[in-house]
Amino acid sequence: MKKILFRSVPFAKAEVTLALEAGADGLIVPAENLEAARALARCAVLDAAEIPVIRLAGREDEEKAANLLDKGNMVMLCRGWEIIPVENLLAHEDVAGRQGQLALEVDTAQEAILAAGILEKGVDMIVVSGAGVAAIKDIAAEIRRENGRLALSEAVITGITPVGIGHRVCVDTLSLFKTGQGMLTGNSAAFTFLVNAETEHNEYVAARPFRINAGAVHAYACMPGDKTCYLEELDTGAQVLIVDEEGKTSTAIVGRVKVEKRPMLLLEAESGGKRGTVFLQNAETIRLVQPGGTAASVVTLAPGDKIVCRVDTAGRHFGLRIKEEILE
Repeated sequence: MKKILFRSVPFAKAEVTLALEAGADGLIVPAENLEAARALARCAVLDAAEIPVIRLAGREDEEKAANLLDKGNMVMLCRGWEIIPVENLLAHEDVAGRQGQLALEVDTAQEAILAAGILEKGVDMIVVSGAGVAAIKDIAAEIRRENGRLALSEAVITGITPVGIGHRVCVDTLSLFKTGQGMLTGNSAAFTFLVNAETEHNEYVAARPFRINAGAVHAYACMPGDKTCYLEELDTGAQVLIVDEEGKTSTAIVGRVKVEKRPMLLLEAESGGKRGTVFLQNAETIRLVQPGGTAASVVTLAPGDKIVCRVDTAGRHFGLRIKEEILE
């Protein structure tokens, strides 16, 4: 998830308060104002003097930034940055192992979206200066909504089989979702299913639009930062990746996790010659997202029906992507 920092130099308490209320993740302030800033909220508060600030005016500035990143520094590029040098620095970080953190200064939501999407991954941090404080609420909203985009695929259901009782995980979040939004889960990180949040009403159960009944305890869940975790590992305060039918991603904070024994179904699907499976609770309220964004209940789905999935490569070690020969 992209971090949004507000840079208040010189320090302005009213602007800092506005930024925090709008959703800033942290602050950059002068050394003499560190304690005053920390008294306003529990968040990251950084000393402005310790963050190299570079204005890209030529190749030598780009090289200076690359050297600082190699040494593990956070580097902020002033407004006026151009896309090509930023692309070069992001590519350099990848080759060098991404030791440092690259931040771009922005004043508008449009600049923030651009910074967050360069090379399809964006910079590590978005820094809003005092000149952009009036737009910080819009900036935060756009970054939360446009954290990135995943390539999703259309899959065909090939089998649905009741398998008996198992432990399933309900992920209750601090966010409200719309139809077509949910989490990607599956028995393999190489093939995950878009499980819709409980956004739909029926005559027996009220909608729970903050909840994703995500699958069995052992299932992989796609997480922010190109990571995965087992559903059983989720806990209060964790950030989970939310995806819609178009692949647009955002994050949500876990409020609680409910693990209970319930009757389960094994769902099987194929996409592009690849096969995937997932265990989901056998109940009308559990739905998979279909092309176009509709949500179909697992009790009405049948072989031949189409759903939305993500096809990836196998190979994870403690949730991190690795390259090795692996069969799942």
